[in-house]
Parts: sequence; C-alpha cells; structure tokens
Amino acid sequence: MDKEHTCCVTGHRDIPVEKVPYVQDKLYQELLQTIQDGCMHFVSGFASGVDLIFAGIVAGLKQKYPITLEAAIPYPGRMNTPDKEFQRLLKECDIVKVHTEQYSKSCYMVRNRYMVDCSTLVIAVHDGRKSGGTAATIKYAHRVKRTVREIKL
Repeated sequence: MDKEHTCCVTGHRDIPVEKVPYVQDKLYQELLQTIQDGCMHFVSGFASGVDLIFAGIVAGLKQKYPITLEAAIPYPGRMNTPDKEFQRLLKECDIVKVHTEQYSKSCYMVRNRYMVDCSTLVIAVHDGRKSGGTAATIKYAHRVKRTVREIKL
C-alpha cells in the first residue's frame, strides 16, 4: 500500500469504560472522513483499547467500502493472546506483519514507528499524558511531518 492512502491509529489501552462509546463514535466519524479523503488502507497495532476499537470499526466498514486492514504486531508472542476480539479481528485483516523477532522493551516503538512511517495520517486518541507509547508516537508523527488528527479524552 502507498503511504499517501494509508492511515494508522495510536491511543491508550486503558480507556475508561464510560468513555468507550465516545471513542467508538469519534473514531467512526474520523474513519468515514478519512475514507472520503481517499485513504484506503488502515493500520492498527492491535493492542487492547483504542487499537482494537479502531480495527473493529475498519472491519465493519470493509463491508461497505473497498478498504483494507493491516495488523502491525510488535512481537510473535502477541499472536498467542487468548483475547477473543483480537483473534476475531485478526481474521479480518488483509495483511498481518510482525515487527520484531522477539519481545523487547523497544518492540512497541519499532511497531509504532513503522505504522507512522507507512502512513500519511495518524489518528490519535489521547488523554494528554506527556509520556508513554501514545505520547511518543504522536511526537514522532509530528517530527516526521505526518498529519495527526487527535481525539481528546
């Protein structure tokens, strides 16, 4: 897939239960706009929380639009999760890429940088934390001049 038509997501794993419907609605609206803007390929890191919400919405939109879903998996062991939603959505993916050979502290950032590097647009669901994977991914996206659309929690 070409970068010009690719969008990825970054966001927190620990979305408060009462905010999940808000996040779902905002992501759905962003994805519809992104499709209208010409993005056809969507990349999710397949972590709990925002990543799986995003992947689920993209999987549903694939029924109506000619779009593709890619799972960017940080390390091979992540594929063995017993999370039923993860496993269900993985089957909906057009592409599955594992980004490191084994778990390490940096495997998530390797995956996150890949997602930003292959995208023109990053949708970020962020609560304002100054540190952590989501904050680092947003900073990296700005540094490499990607468009970032932020959904504030």
